[in-house]
Amino acid sequence: MSAPSPAPKLPVSLAANPRLSSWVRFTHEGRVAISPGKVEIGQGIVTALAQIAADELDVETARIDMIRASTATSPNEGVTSGSLSIQQSGRALRHVCAEVRQRFLRAASDRFGVDASLLDVDDGTISGPGNIRTSYWELAGEVSLDRDATADVTAKSIVRRTVAGHSVQRIDIPDKVFARRRFIHDCPPPGLLHGRVLRPDISGAKLIALDEEAARAVTGLIAIVRDGGFAGVVADNEPAAEAGLKALRKSAAWSVGEPLPDEDDLAGFLRSQPVETTIIDTRAPASAHKPARTLRRQYTRPYIAHASIAPSCAMARWDGDRVHVWTHSQGVYLLRADLAIVLRLPAENIVVEHMEGAGCYGHNAADDVALDAVLLAKAASGRPVRVQWSRHDEMSHAPFGAAMAIEIEADLDNDNEIVGWRHAIWSNGHTARPGRAAQPALLAASEIANPYPRMISSNPPAANGGGGDRNSVPLYDFPAWIVTSHRLLTMPVRTSALRTLGGQGNVFAIESLLDEIAALRGEDPIAFRLRHLRDERARDVISAAARRAEWKPKKRPGIGHGIGFARYKNMGAYCAAIAEIEGADDIRVRRLTLAVDVGEAINPDGVINQIEGGAIQATSWVLKERVRFDRTRITSTSWTEYPILTFSEVPAVDVEIIQRPEIEPVGAGEAAHGPVTAAIANAVHDCLGVRVRDLPITRDKIIAAAELAS
Repeated sequence: MSAPSPAPKLPVSLAANPRLSSWVRFTHEGRVAISPGKVEIGQGIVTALAQIAADELDVETARIDMIRASTATSPNEGVTSGSLSIQQSGRALRHVCAEVRQRFLRAASDRFGVDASLLDVDDGTISGPGNIRTSYWELAGEVSLDRDATADVTAKSIVRRTVAGHSVQRIDIPDKVFARRRFIHDCPPPGLLHGRVLRPDISGAKLIALDEEAARAVTGLIAIVRDGGFAGVVADNEPAAEAGLKALRKSAAWSVGEPLPDEDDLAGFLRSQPVETTIIDTRAPASAHKPARTLRRQYTRPYIAHASIAPSCAMARWDGDRVHVWTHSQGVYLLRADLAIVLRLPAENIVVEHMEGAGCYGHNAADDVALDAVLLAKAASGRPVRVQWSRHDEMSHAPFGAAMAIEIEADLDNDNEIVGWRHAIWSNGHTARPGRAAQPALLAASEIANPYPRMISSNPPAANGGGGDRNSVPLYDFPAWIVTSHRLLTMPVRTSALRTLGGQGNVFAIESLLDEIAALRGEDPIAFRLRHLRDERARDVISAAARRAEWKPKKRPGIGHGIGFARYKNMGAYCAAIAEIEGADDIRVRRLTLAVDVGEAINPDGVINQIEGGAIQATSWVLKERVRFDRTRITSTSWTEYPILTFSEVPAVDVEIIQRPEIEPVGAGEAAHGPVTAAIANAVHDCLGVRVRDLPITRDKIIAAAELAS
């Protein structure tokens, strides 16, 4: 007798937020309001989620209004991160809309005395035999959605979906193209005041004295706010706020700061600090292999800034003991939790509402500036206060992506086949987002009169994709391995989540060493990878990228080609990249060819946009980006000291999607970074014969690597 099938379960986000009405509402104007808990940060998810809703409800996407996330009305889906929006919110919304459609069909069946199976829905109009007709909007008063979802609902089969799987125009793009006010920076509420916050240039310094007299003389100044080491100004216009801040800065006295690491020996610093060591994964060999040789290689990546084009911004308004916050935070509920701790208020007294800002894809200063605005707004007599950080603030005080040192030892037999693999990572933790601990992670929380300690970044558990260890466990069929993570327990440079977390560094290291071993064997690097992969989806993306790039083109002087592959988090999207680079005075990436498998691609054009964007960002990281500092302060506080890829340097990017509509969709936003990084590094070696193991790959790094090899 066979075992009974397991009882159906609700999708994760829906199980946490089961009330149907929190996701879907039919408004009297003949429109549908869809309210996900995930937020739009430029990745196009509101469009894909609208497509899912349109499919399951049988309405045109033009009828759908996507509602911004707010703690007042939206489901709590935590944080928009980890390429999980489609995977989590999409699955929840598909289930919700399928159940809503089912409930309305039952109501129409009861009204007309017709079996529900004989009814059809077309753009929200329900029709059936004998020309009977009604609609979602006519029935809205009879169908209560103020009830919890049930698990025994079946969404449409793939063959019945008419919107998902097809490219549609993104909902958010027209406003951005035509410069309509959409971003938080451009949407001032009535009566708006402006705030600025005073912070030190020296890392870790504390405010110990402040003369307010000169600042109080500034015309337009409304208030100076001081709470322990937190200080700022509120003014009725931005020039006055800037002038008030400048006057305060001249009179401020600071304590001695904390020393920063040696920027030119990050690996030495990372490996010398106290750490928490975790064995991430092991595989024991089926039989003992005595290695003939061991390759030991170290790879590093620097601290990386989010480098959003627009600095962080927030607005806040107090009304008695209640506060309303407008923010481009990626987690409105998590931010609310930290604000409640700092303000000593019940969470229900705080509304946090999302507005779009410049994309950062990680934990930048959006949450920090929200607390700044809240603290300054206390002095605004009920008027809203807008705080916008300067570029200098953003590049000095926002969290950075963590630096990493990665050592891999590969045991080889007499034929240079891999018989053992040891992978070790030294890195700060990769997340210190708000709302996840008993103490707040917000910057001003460590500055106020009763300060909270600065949170030391941690790593998400391996089951959620890991942090510094992300993508460190090989997907390749090696006979044995051990993967170890050493998380630093000190944090002189503030770190938190940056796109891919440790995935970029680990894929760079693994794929670089694989190329090196393939070269020792005299084996084509793609053939070498395919020989060590059993996963057909992995093999397919590598083969598709190779075919599309016509691997391997005839060798030409000054031109190199390289391959990189990964499955994001080892459980998300598959991506392979082939880079074509030109190595003359500087490295120039001419073309990137990628293949990606995200399962069902809801909006193929959106997937391509995400892969293109990730590939270009990774190119910038690989060739240019590095947070600079001396022993006392961050020095890369402008675009001059922190250059990013310019438009004239952007490579041609060609993306092929392997569409698998029968497989649940996963996110695409972080799939390209690791493969592109590795592909460029391998292409540099193919072009110049030099193996650069320290990012970014600059002229100086190439010269240093060549000298080391000679």
